[in-house]
Amino acid sequence: MKNLVSMKWLLARMYEPDIVIVDCRFTLGQPDAGKAAYGKAHIPRAVYMDLDKDLSSPLSTHGGRHPLPDINVFSNTLGLAGIDKDKRVVIYDDQGGMVASRLWWMLKYMGHKSVYVMEESFTTWTEANFPVTTDTPIVIPAQYEPEVQTTMLVDVNTVRGVTSDGSAYLIDSREPRRYEGLEEPIDPVAGHIPGAVNYFWKDLLDDQGRWISIEDIQERFESVPKDIDIIVYCGSGVSACPNVLALDEAGFENVKLYGGSWSDWVSYPENPVATGKE
Repeated sequence: MKNLVSMKWLLARMYEPDIVIVDCRFTLGQPDAGKAAYGKAHIPRAVYMDLDKDLSSPLSTHGGRHPLPDINVFSNTLGLAGIDKDKRVVIYDDQGGMVASRLWWMLKYMGHKSVYVMEESFTTWTEANFPVTTDTPIVIPAQYEPEVQTTMLVDVNTVRGVTSDGSAYLIDSREPRRYEGLEEPIDPVAGHIPGAVNYFWKDLLDDQGRWISIEDIQERFESVPKDIDIIVYCGSGVSACPNVLALDEAGFENVKLYGGSWSDWVSYPENPVATGKE
């Protein structure tokens, strides 16, 4: 796998000087829980990045619940974490890879080549009696020079066009009941973007919470066309990222993230909403 590494792989390499380990644990609705968990125990040498504070910008009328941060601000965040383009970055969380995949996508968007998500959770790491620490690592700051990959991201205007002309394949990563509009616990409107098909991101995980095999990933997406753009969204641009990673793993080359996702889409009252299955 080109985007995923096992915890045994990380254990064998965790002290290599060109590796930066990032802890991205975060609990939606409990914004301080991830940092508190990091303080109690984390993988040695891991730095912490917070979904709200480091991987998002402040909220505004549009842009969704987790707008992407300013490029220069995020470049500075990466530099303070010791990340430059010569580093190999390995990211983990305790959320099935949801938040880790968000940082994976952001680093890819910023032009980083060597970035990986750990296949297992931090809980699995601890259950294996692998080493943990409470020590905060000493970080030598680096300079991150962004090379923004603009083709990886789309905005609401592009998605509006797709709903009109069908020029891309839309994937909704949320759980089926939210996609179908049967319930909506977070955003003000229930349903999905017209034309989108549902691929719940958690179906990428097996019964132990580990990522499924590359063969299973390819089988999961076998009906997705390879000859047009694929646009992936979720509620706020976070849980879409595991699907983006998996599609990349499966060999799709034209995958884009709708950064604002559903929470941005419904911030425009004129945007159409669909319910049920497609």
